[in-house]
Amino acid sequence: MATLVTESYTPKKWDLAGLTGISDNTLQVHFGLYEGYVKNTNLLNEQLQEKIKAGQTTGADPHFAELTRRLGFEYNGMVLHEYYFDNMTAKAAGAPTSGKLHDALAASFGDFETWKKDFAGVGGMRGVGWAIAFQDPKSGRISNHWITLHEDGNVAGYKPILVMDVWEHAFLLDYKPAERSKYIESFFANVSWQTAESRLLTPAR
Repeated sequence: MATLVTESYTPKKWDLAGLTGISDNTLQVHFGLYEGYVKNTNLLNEQLQEKIKAGQTTGADPHFAELTRRLGFEYNGMVLHEYYFDNMTAKAAGAPTSGKLHDALAASFGDFETWKKDFAGVGGMRGVGWAIAFQDPKSGRISNHWITLHEDGNVAGYKPILVMDVWEHAFLLDYKPAERSKYIESFFANVSWQTAESRLLTPAR
């Protein structure tokens, strides 16, 4: 029998103390939640590997089906949090006025402010999830999307350029539920635009 390889993920660490409008207490709670997604992703992978070894990988097996569906939630929760924390910094510069990212946003939305308003509008939608600016790898166009929970709405094959967590745990210690717009402005105040720009792909066309 072939030997199955199970990848084990290690939680990443970030030094984000001193963010504008997002408290260190919120960050510590948030980091703990992220580490939970990493732990559960590893656990589910181990359990699925056991199913594979035992030959119990049929859709008729409700336990296998539940493990597989749950992995999408936990894995995306892990990965999206890494994008989110990676694209923030306590040493944020102002919004870009030139450069590849600025030009890509302007080409897609007309200008930076129009893109920002649209992105904030997506983030302000009711429900829990994520606002993500994705890039189409073929055309280079950037579009903003709402991701329900962690997995529903991700665009297949598109590259996340800027990721904002708008689950209430991302801001509830600092803002009331009805003050999500204040959190969104705080998020913008802490964006590492350099990181977002580094994620841009060269269009395939």
